[in-house]
Amino acid sequence: MTSRSVLLVDDSRVARMMTRSVVEKFCPGWTILEAETGEAALDAAAAAAPDFVLMDVNMPGMGGLETARLFRERFPAAALSLLTANIQDSVREEAARLGVGYITKPLREEILVRFLTGGGRSP
Repeated sequence: MTSRSVLLVDDSRVARMMTRSVVEKFCPGWTILEAETGEAALDAAAAAAPDFVLMDVNMPGMGGLETARLFRERFPAAALSLLTANIQDSVREEAARLGVGYITKPLREEILVRFLTGGGRSP
């Protein structure tokens, strides 16, 4: 089996740790990358080409939606989902327009696992 990789993008260290623990539990052996900002996420993706990207919306600097738009342009093969507590309809609509998944916080393990094991299709 080929090893997969996932990039966790969130300015909250605690949120990244919680998401990491779920990935480690259900996807052992996967490479897990982390970034605190949209800019750092784009740099990490350029260096490592992750298979999956999970990204918060509200971050300092470049927000998640702008970062997602750039990901779609630069890394179209990456399966991308927002992982956010932001439940505004406008955010969901923009995510759908970009072809980006949408997973709400608090994180439910089964939803994240379905995204990762289902090839990046949003639950």
